[in-house]
Amino acid sequence: MLVRPRQVFAFSGVLNRPPGEKRDPAFLDYAVSLAAGDGKKRVCFIPTATGDSPSAVEAVTEVFVGREDLAFSVLTLFTQPSVPNVKAHLMAQDVLLVGGGSVVNLMAVWRAHSLAPVMRECWEAGVVLAGWSAGSLCWHRGGPTDSFGDSLAVFTDGLGLLPYSNGVHDSLDDQPRRRVYREYVANGELPAGYATEDGVGLHYIGTELHEAVAMRDGAQAWWVEPSPDGGYRDEPIPPRRL
Repeated sequence: MLVRPRQVFAFSGVLNRPPGEKRDPAFLDYAVSLAAGDGKKRVCFIPTATGDSPSAVEAVTEVFVGREDLAFSVLTLFTQPSVPNVKAHLMAQDVLLVGGGSVVNLMAVWRAHSLAPVMRECWEAGVVLAGWSAGSLCWHRGGPTDSFGDSLAVFTDGLGLLPYSNGVHDSLDDQPRRRVYREYVANGELPAGYATEDGVGLHYIGTELHEAVAMRDGAQAWWVEPSPDGGYRDEPIPPRRL
């Protein structure tokens, strides 16, 4: 019997690309590669954080359409679930991909549909849980978010499968995410955790970080924890370049 480990791949996508730079599917491919077995992989995209935006669905579908090595599906929840049995559909997958957007709205809708315990069951059963931005924060205990407005606020209502906080887009120029995340950790509003710059992902096995990976040169992951003097201490985690 194949035993599948509990895995999460949480990453920061690249928000600000140079003109003409195409989207890099390296992280989506990496997520699929984590699924156990050599057969056709079942991959489901969940775009709840953008309110099931058709453009979000189209962008991810383009990456996987026509591939013979996997069976791709999309779970939408607006205005009602797109499959008759949501739990059965999710439990039958090898990889769940959760898109970015509003993590606050994501968690509210998931809880309204009783998906929080289902996600934990999927994780315990070895379904790879992956996602970017809001789809990274949701597996952790929380992190900074702009879900409430342009200014960053603290979010502490994640699923908590991983007992850490999470800072996404840590290198974003037009928001002070790096500073704000560390302030929240320093003052105890968030527990210690991991931050990822754009183009960096965190692969957890169980609740431990297995490795950081990057699809951009020079991009970095960080461990951030409070320091005894009331500040914070952060340590770089050199990622493996994909």
